[in-house]
Amino acid sequence: MRFLWIGLLCAATPVFADDAQIVGATVTPADVGWTVSVTIAHEETGWDDYADEWRIENWVGDTLGTRVLQHPHVNEQPFTRSLKEVTLPQGTEAIWIRARTSVDGWGDERFELTLPVVE
Repeated sequence: MRFLWIGLLCAATPVFADDAQIVGATVTPADVGWTVSVTIAHEETGWDDYADEWRIENWVGDTLGTRVLQHPHVNEQPFTRSLKEVTLPQGTEAIWIRARTSVDGWGDERFELTLPVVE
């Protein structure tokens, strides 16, 4: 009976997944706004746990753009996805990228990206 309780207790313990890691990003001027490309690494298990979104923030954490990831990338790690026609406030010198997973939500770490000077 004691082993049954231990087994049930272990089965009821939540699984803690790792946050998605942003391993690189680029920002380039486009005809309309900016194109932001983000490379993410995450130990995905399929639909149960995958990186499902990333967003662009200003220095105080306001969201400036969001890229929803429609499916897991189990066999494509790390992977890169882009967001086009991103409008940034005039005078913006840097943006921050934050990733989200379907299990843990938004990660705490942000990836800082300095915008190139456009003349």
